Parts: sequence; C-alpha cells; structure tokens
Amino acid sequence: MNDHVYKIVELVGSSETSIEDAIQTAIRRANASLRNLRWFEVIQTRGHVEDGEVRHYQVVLKAGFTLEDGQ
Repeated sequence: MNDHVYKIVELVGSSETSIEDAIQTAIRRANASLRNLRWFEVIQTRGHVEDGEVRHYQVVLKAGFTLEDGQ
C-alpha cells in the first residue's frame, strides 16, 4: 500500500439551481487545474434569498489531492 500525502485547498462553488450543482461546479473547476483530486468536504452552506425565495446557493468546501513525487 502506498503512503499518501494530501494537499488541501478551500473552494467556493455557487449555483442558481442547487447545493449539489454548486458542489459539482467547484469540483469540476478544481479538477481542470489540479491533478489527483481525491476527496471533498462541505464545510459551509449558504444562500441568497430574494422575495422569500432561495435564488442562489453557495458552498464552501475543502478538497484534497495527492501530491506527486517531488512536490
């Protein structure tokens, strides 16, 4: 079994559709620029209310990725 060392970054995703879409948006974007993305943890959820309706979702997450040799 390989030993893994993870680097953690904090991301904020947003969506007008849902919390799940906000998470997917953040992970999709991070995956475009980070290699070896392995896990995430939602640490905060919030939203914007307008006229008594939820209009915007926002999530803060920590995402971990494994470091390659030499990093």
